[in-house]
Amino acid sequence: MSRIGRKPVVLPNGVSLAQKPGQFSVKGPKGELSKPMPGGVTIKVDGDKVVVSRADDSRANRARHGLVRAHLANMVKGVTEGWKRELEINGVGYRAEVTGDTLTLALGYSHPIVFTLPKSMTAKVERNRLTLVSPDKDELGQVAAKLRELRPPEPYKGKGMKYVEEVIKRKVGKAAVTGAGAAT
Repeated sequence: MSRIGRKPVVLPNGVSLAQKPGQFSVKGPKGELSKPMPGGVTIKVDGDKVVVSRADDSRANRARHGLVRAHLANMVKGVTEGWKRELEINGVGYRAEVTGDTLTLALGYSHPIVFTLPKSMTAKVERNRLTLVSPDKDELGQVAAKLRELRPPEPYKGKGMKYVEEVIKRKVGKAAVTGAGAAT
């Protein structure tokens, strides 16, 4: 049996789980999230604990078992605490500005980039750090990846937009390489 799928998910106070045919949703203080329910997997609420079980030991159902439990745990954490992702903007003149649900970025192009954030997501800018907060982990990761894709970090000077925990492998510039070859 799946180690992850077997582990029960604890529902904190103020969080409720609802099931419809082919769908399950979690509602809490930070919002409501729903996901499609794959076949062969069932969710059972037992007090404040939720247990995910599967119909049989087929390969597909074993895979779905852990997946549904992981999605459920992420949804519960999202509606109680929320998820956070931070991006760092490096470069002369590179900056970000938040106005309502619109993010305006100056990333070295001839024009500013206007990015509309989803309704459930909030953004905050402090100096060169952009912080995105959302109850939906999947949506947060997707939006952060799209923003990073607008100007990925380059390996020579490190200019661009990167995740805070990301490490850029720096390359030696052309000047350092030609200086060694000029001695011969």
